[in-house]
Amino acid sequence: MKIYTKTGDKGTTALFGGTRVPKHHIRIESYGTVDELNSNIGLIRDQKIDNHSKDILIQIQDRLFTLGAILATAPEKETLKNGKERLNIPRIIEEDISLLETEMDQMNETLPPMTHFVLPGGHPTVSYCHITRCICRRAERLSTLLNEQEPIDELVLMYLNRLSDYLFVLARKLSKDLQAEEIKWIPKRI
Repeated sequence: MKIYTKTGDKGTTALFGGTRVPKHHIRIESYGTVDELNSNIGLIRDQKIDNHSKDILIQIQDRLFTLGAILATAPEKETLKNGKERLNIPRIIEEDISLLETEMDQMNETLPPMTHFVLPGGHPTVSYCHITRCICRRAERLSTLLNEQEPIDELVLMYLNRLSDYLFVLARKLSKDLQAEEIKWIPKRI
């Protein structure tokens, strides 16, 4: 199978189901940003972090492939002519969101309480988490814009929202694990 098809040479691409749209279409921006998010999660996973966190990140990457496939399917093409779903994959479910919440709760039990915002950084691995969190927020913003134009599964939006929170808490946990300084943001008084 060739990687290149030449079908996108004029600036369009096909969604699942065959609908062609411009490569700058909000649906493409949405799932393209989810792909970027997934790649950056792989970068975090490749760092020297605990095996449990790596296992959770692998599960998240799997869910993001599902989420990307959902976003890559135009609403009118979600079902085939015979009534079956076009995507023969598991959907995002409430348990996926619950997993992120449970993981955050467990990590938070070991962390000092948050009294201020923290400045991103302190260690390269922690910085990767913060960069990835920002990409997640962008994916969420784009997906909410898409949702205004063409409604998408609300669990997709919930998952992205919770995932950005998870990445923030993971950054704090890794700061502690790596003994990195967590610098509080304390606004200067005017």
